[in-house]
Amino acid sequence: MTERMNLGALAGEAYRAMAGLDRFVAQSTLPAPLLELVRLRASQINGCVYCVDMHSSDALQAGESHARLHAVAVWREAPFFDERERAALAFTEAATRLSTHDVTDEIWDEAARHFDEQQLAALVVAVATINAWNRMGVATRMTPESYKG
Repeated sequence: MTERMNLGALAGEAYRAMAGLDRFVAQSTLPAPLLELVRLRASQINGCVYCVDMHSSDALQAGESHARLHAVAVWREAPFFDERERAALAFTEAATRLSTHDVTDEIWDEAARHFDEQQLAALVVAVATINAWNRMGVATRMTPESYKG
């Protein structure tokens, strides 16, 4: 596929605003490896090749194993994830698939059991932000960085 446009160059102010959301999430107490799993799972659901490529690489740099990265798409069946990670991934899926699902009270309560209010707020922002990035990446057919190099 051919990249349709360089949105960063054409909408730099919007990119900087999105980066501000990412900085907010990065400054939270949510662990970087968990954030990358969340970003990766949302990107898989949304079919954003650019973001799957980026967050797989970022997760490896944050200390994730290849086995866990390969299992993110099937996290419910995989033995690699603890309860806290499962709660974050369930929340990510529910908040990403709003057109067909809902963030039920059960999903919310499970996430709230594992994350304090500040962390839960950061998780909500992280999922919303990656979904926005995914939509930009898919719409413009952003070319994965690993492919460019």
